[in-house]
Amino acid sequence: MALSIRKLLVSQPKPASEKSPYFDIAKKYGMEIDFRPFIKVEPLTAKEFRQQRISVLDYSAIIFTARTAIDHFFHLCEELRVAIPETMKYFCMTEAIAVYLQKYIVYRKRKVFFSQTGKMEDLVTVIAKHSKENYLIPVSDVHKDDLMCLLDTKKIQYTKAIMYRTVSNDFSEDEKFDYDMLVFFSPSGISSLLKNFPEFSQQDIKIGCFGPSTAKAALDAGLRLDIEAPTPEAPSMTAALELFLKKEIGEKKNGRR
Repeated sequence: MALSIRKLLVSQPKPASEKSPYFDIAKKYGMEIDFRPFIKVEPLTAKEFRQQRISVLDYSAIIFTARTAIDHFFHLCEELRVAIPETMKYFCMTEAIAVYLQKYIVYRKRKVFFSQTGKMEDLVTVIAKHSKENYLIPVSDVHKDDLMCLLDTKKIQYTKAIMYRTVSNDFSEDEKFDYDMLVFFSPSGISSLLKNFPEFSQQDIKIGCFGPSTAKAALDAGLRLDIEAPTPEAPSMTAALELFLKKEIGEKKNGRR
């Protein structure tokens, strides 16, 4: 039974494991799936960072919201020849991010803290117990201020430090763009689509978005949203995609009766 989606573009790096649900969906429904990020992250140079007039050693604690921030923080410190003191404390959004710190430091429980639930509010509760620390938050040039707003309500002293930038991952002229569906995970991905293809016309192309901010960016750009996640029925994009495909198969069967 021919489905409307035969070729899908997922705007994320290809999964490292072959056990990804995307591969199961491709096999089950006879689809071709390409993985191609619409955005990429680039580091700031030491010269660019110095223009912010921020000295890492002025701070007693670092807040990490993503592993990307960890990588760019330590690489930039190395480029700046800044030796991080053993007394530095680290506060992470999730346990997985905290564990990732082991790539750069000796992990000690007394100086690494994280939210037990992965929620921003719970991280801020942990941070508030260490209210006398002076916090540094490594961020991208494109970031949300939700965490900072919560820290302000707790009167936590902090400074944002832009340490990397999010840029469009441009398509080359010889790259084919013949997809039946595009899946996005950030507003920056939507912006990159329109930058790469200023004359983009959606027509029959389906668009799926993960997260309310990504969905809003798509709608604000005048695009039609066909799949949205997470929802109670579909907590992941792969679950939402499978629901969509099952629904289409059901509709085609009913149409034949």
